[in-house]
Amino acid sequence: MLEHLQLDRRLQLALDALAFTATTEVQDQVIPAALAGDDLVVSAETGSGKTLAYLVPMVQKLLALDTPRRDGPLGLVLVPTRELARQVLKHCRALLAKTPLQVYGITGGADFRYQQSLFRKNPEIIVATPGRLLEHCERKSTSLEFLQILVLDEADRMLDMGFRDDVLKINACCASSRQAIMISATMNHRELGTISNSLLRTPRSIAVSAARQPHSTIAHQVMLADGQEHKDKLLPALLERGGFQRVLVFGNKRSTAVRLSGLLKYHKLRCACLHGEMTTEERREVMTRFNDGKISILCASDVAARGIDVKDIDLVINYDLPHSGDDYLHRTGRTGRAGASGLALSLVTAADWNLMISIERYLKLSFERRNLPGLKARFSGPKKLKASGKAAGSKKKAPKSATAKSKSRQRNQKNVGKPAAGKKREPAAPNDGFAPLMKKKPTP
Repeated sequence: MLEHLQLDRRLQLALDALAFTATTEVQDQVIPAALAGDDLVVSAETGSGKTLAYLVPMVQKLLALDTPRRDGPLGLVLVPTRELARQVLKHCRALLAKTPLQVYGITGGADFRYQQSLFRKNPEIIVATPGRLLEHCERKSTSLEFLQILVLDEADRMLDMGFRDDVLKINACCASSRQAIMISATMNHRELGTISNSLLRTPRSIAVSAARQPHSTIAHQVMLADGQEHKDKLLPALLERGGFQRVLVFGNKRSTAVRLSGLLKYHKLRCACLHGEMTTEERREVMTRFNDGKISILCASDVAARGIDVKDIDLVINYDLPHSGDDYLHRTGRTGRAGASGLALSLVTAADWNLMISIERYLKLSFERRNLPGLKARFSGPKKLKASGKAAGSKKKAPKSATAKSKSRQRNQKNVGKPAAGKKREPAAPNDGFAPLMKKKPTP
């Protein structure tokens, strides 16, 4: 397909150096549409080549510009996390290797003044997280007045992380004539329609795969567990068996990722931890070691669900089930990338059963059941199931009658023991000489 697009020779040389000869389905559809100048809303599964799908037309358009160069970036890629920013930056630098164009990353956790010095070099392309870029815009470190292309990568994730207002403020700083591309693995977020109306002009929609379709090259399995203690036995036992080159273990909390990292190190496994409270330098160090094979297991919170693009991750373990089907897609999408096969394994307790069924129904898949010999869970599933497959709750007790409830109220207890209105009190028993003396009623 690329041969027919008449790409700039310098860009073509960079693609040849990357051995980029065959395009993916999403690239076949997005690259020509983006080169035509259309605003795009793109949905495609993770690992399908979305990053190059928008970077190739961006670089080509900037190389073809014949107007005088002005201050401020011409291309901007907004991403939700630092990990994804580094991934996009790596791909972009490879495409610019044979060109005079420059690209820099602007993310939180880095020195602000150093980033100001990068803007003074007037790079053509910026890859940034919304919060830090907005801060630079407000402090006049850069100007987006002459921006040509704006890309929102993982747009739904940015909304989930609360970047909606930041993105809209950044868009207000951009040139009104710029082209905009919104791209993600899932495009069914409730606020995407609102933000797309603000950013895009008569956009063209491209859906390469169904929004809820799981990765076609990944096997999905579940292993039942009796609780956290049982999970802590299953996880190292599974990993000690070997056969995996790189493994990602996901927990729902930062504290869980830290604890699991310590647990696996105790079992003499080469493991590290990745979470959002780490500094940029610490996260970069961990990812470098993971890429270089110095560690084979990475325990992570959801900060790593989007943005990790490491080759040969052949197993993703959900120690905690993610809260939604979309999060499950992004977690498991770290394996089975670029046509390779992968395995996604989730540990499920009785408390997770209904969530597991919801994910199955949402993604229209069926989890394969798996056990470890000697560590099979006592829990084999709920005793009673609804038609949906979820656990049926125990029978509720019959509510108390209204009469019984009314008798138990405090306001109905106030006059207990007092004679009812209209009834005479029975005469007292005669004094036998031992009862206390009673006061004599005064005569009228």
